[in-house]
Amino acid sequence: MNETQKVDPSTAIVAAEIRLPTTDLKEDLPFFTKRLGFRLDSIFPADDPAIAVLSGHGVCIRLERGASEAPGTLRLLCEDPEAFGGGARELTAPNGTRVELVDAEPPMVMPQTQHAFVVRRLKDKTPWVIGRAGMQYRDLIPDRLGGSIIASHIRIPDGGPVPDMVHYHTIGFQLIFCYNGWVRLVYEDQGPPFILKAGDCVIQPPEIRHRVLEASDNLQVIEIGVPAEHVTTIEHDMDLPNGTVNPEREFQGQRFCHHKAAEATWAPWRLAGFEARNTGIAEATKGVAGVEVAKFKGNGAEPPVTSHGTDILFSFVMNGTMTLVGEGREPHDLTAGDAFVIPPGMKTAYRNCSDDLELLEASLPGAVDTQVHDQI
Repeated sequence: MNETQKVDPSTAIVAAEIRLPTTDLKEDLPFFTKRLGFRLDSIFPADDPAIAVLSGHGVCIRLERGASEAPGTLRLLCEDPEAFGGGARELTAPNGTRVELVDAEPPMVMPQTQHAFVVRRLKDKTPWVIGRAGMQYRDLIPDRLGGSIIASHIRIPDGGPVPDMVHYHTIGFQLIFCYNGWVRLVYEDQGPPFILKAGDCVIQPPEIRHRVLEASDNLQVIEIGVPAEHVTTIEHDMDLPNGTVNPEREFQGQRFCHHKAAEATWAPWRLAGFEARNTGIAEATKGVAGVEVAKFKGNGAEPPVTSHGTDILFSFVMNGTMTLVGEGREPHDLTAGDAFVIPPGMKTAYRNCSDDLELLEASLPGAVDTQVHDQI
């Protein structure tokens, strides 16, 4: 049998062990059993024990005298690491194995935003990288504003089933906006799978279980996550759709929101000369974030010079062209696929807007405090 042949693990593998070296089992066994709480399963030979197999906390350890491996590092996820470690966050076994004591459910850290004026253009040929489930990612905010936000342009060139699993994210806010094509999704407590079409979007409240099922050819989505670094956890014990339908359920204070472009109403936007459709995300997140799609309707008039007072204001050019003029900066000619971030207090103006200009704007918090100025 060669390495490429597939074998059913349920019939081929009975158990698995992680081997660690030992020089003296008499010293190591009390540490692993009494101090760390592992169970001794086997030990041999009887007259001069050289190998001991222990299990616990989801792993199986084989302590073997003369093993060639380095002592390694064992991470123990604890409800109260400092209490378990007697005030220490790291222990050392007699055999040299480092034992890290970490939080079983670490708190989500929201870094303070490092404000910056950012322009990311599609024509600059930012590399696409292969991410989770084989999807291709293009980073829209390279410095991620100090880790406070990640915005990705994601694509799946060839449609069909997506090799995804039921999972969830430990996150503060997450948006999925379908930019091109369609994708079939399913969410916890939200009923049967549904199609997210171009122009539609959803928010994935913190820790809602979900799965990507199928995608069209050339699917493209814009995904925004706060904070930038967050944990994705595979949910092995839930199948979707699950048996409950509860669209009003709150997940850490946020409701699932599915905005459909075909059912949207348009109204004047915060910038004169534009109209926008509100996605309902500000309401669903209780003001944590807001998402709007705006299109230019200036009829020849230029939008005013403005600044804003919100923490994060991200925009993605969905269609058309414009020139972004920023205080103290060179003008940037933008087209579809480009993205930009305007820091609070910076005067900017949208100039040379094409009649088909359409923007996706995401703000944190949801309400954007906009000030109008006479000039930059």
